[in-house]
Amino acid sequence: MTVLASALDTTSPEYAAHRAAMLAKLDDLEAAHAKALAGGGEKYVERHRARGKLLARERVELLIDPDTPFLELSPLAAWGSDYPVGASLVTGIGVVEGVECLITANDPTVRGGASNPWTLKKALRANRIAYENRLPLISLVESGGADLPSQKEIFIPGGALFRDLTRLSAAGIPTIAVVFGNSTAGGAYVPGMSDHTVMIEQRSKVFLGGPPLVKMATGEESDDESLGGARMHARVSGLADHYAVDEPDALRQARRIVARLHRRKAHPDPPAARPPRYDAEELAGIVPGDLKTPFDPHEVIARLVDDSDFDEFKALYGTSLVTGWAALHGYPVGILANAQGVLFSAESQKAAQFVQLANQRDIPLVFLHNTTGYMVGKEYEQGGIIKHGAMMINAVSNSTVPHLSVLMGASYGAGHYGMCGRAYDPRFLFAWPSAKSAVMGPQQLAGVLSIVARASAAAKGQPYDDEADAGLRALVEQQIESESLPMFLSGRLYDDGVIDPRDTRTVLGLCLSAIHTAPVGGARGGFGVFRM
Repeated sequence: MTVLASALDTTSPEYAAHRAAMLAKLDDLEAAHAKALAGGGEKYVERHRARGKLLARERVELLIDPDTPFLELSPLAAWGSDYPVGASLVTGIGVVEGVECLITANDPTVRGGASNPWTLKKALRANRIAYENRLPLISLVESGGADLPSQKEIFIPGGALFRDLTRLSAAGIPTIAVVFGNSTAGGAYVPGMSDHTVMIEQRSKVFLGGPPLVKMATGEESDDESLGGARMHARVSGLADHYAVDEPDALRQARRIVARLHRRKAHPDPPAARPPRYDAEELAGIVPGDLKTPFDPHEVIARLVDDSDFDEFKALYGTSLVTGWAALHGYPVGILANAQGVLFSAESQKAAQFVQLANQRDIPLVFLHNTTGYMVGKEYEQGGIIKHGAMMINAVSNSTVPHLSVLMGASYGAGHYGMCGRAYDPRFLFAWPSAKSAVMGPQQLAGVLSIVARASAAAKGQPYDDEADAGLRALVEQQIESESLPMFLSGRLYDDGVIDPRDTRTVLGLCLSAIHTAPVGGARGGFGVFRM
């Protein structure tokens, strides 16, 4: 039997403490999500409704198939910045007429849907997900273009949005634009470069320059409707492929466009799978509040994979990294999960071999992070930790099967890289509220700075101010701690969302389904030189 046995004691004080700490973090997460849901605030939401318009998420809800999930991505974009949480854009994956699509929707209650630097980052991330997974891209457009005060950060990199649309189309990935209001200046190229464009009577306004700009540039008098209205574009310019009478009609027509795409997934959906034998609710009490306390990743795996069935690979070798084979919602996966946190030479070599095996079998990889990084010290340096860590990073870097990463606990140093952090292009990366990620732990980083400063003072023959040192260490620890937290990192789009641990199986299942829209294939010997 390869079904995992659980030793989790849900009646213990430790479990209760871990659960309480996680629930407190989830309350903070819910409050942050509420800010994104609030959009521009009650005043602007009511103004938008008074115009007879739907909100961004209401448009998404009407677009996707009834009673199907919408996996929202990057909902905390711009958290901790000067811009509203959510970055005035909703992005995610939903099913339209049975087809998984990448959907973006401008939030016009936030500065008229204008794009700020975080909007751009979020939109580019969505485009990349659509491209990698061959998901049709549906843009629900209502935006005044760039937020002009921040144009210096948007204008030059912002051209990539339009480049992406053309590359998606060239790759045979359909692009659809539904224009609900303004789509002006550079934003006019979204409907202009999409394969299919739907415009709404008396609502859609698409022009490179509005009447005031035209007046300034040419002296010509014009109005919105003759310059860029839906009727003009449907009858005169030909920009509008479909003419809708209102928002529900526009969304209905978008659904019909998708229905006529005749899209087929590269891989058929797997048969129904058995759920795990253990309750997902228990995932809320596994990760300790103090990440220096280790936890057994087998307990997590047992609550994620089908039937809690897990075939472990090299179970007795390199035991601080758990590797093995399982299925998740019927999709085969290879799993790499940190156990005791530190990656030694044995774990690194084990990981490299396992990644190669997954590529031979065309099996996606799931990385479950809880690592403080690669081991340091004279013994380990002499034992080759650098070349062995490099071997693991080499394998992960050149692997071509899809990767999914979940930051459960610590994800520090080069261990973050070896476990396929954001810079290593996982198809999707999510974090639990318990996660932390930085170059190293706050105490270690502050301590290193203190040692260096003390050595510098000694070399100069100067006395060292221990009181000032203690104050500096406290400040550094506080800064690193705040910059390591998942909401801070999610605000900068270093992940695709902070999720409730209890939703992890569902989230990964939705991602695996989207991934299998595109062909899944592993590298056949296409790895760099492994230093032995």
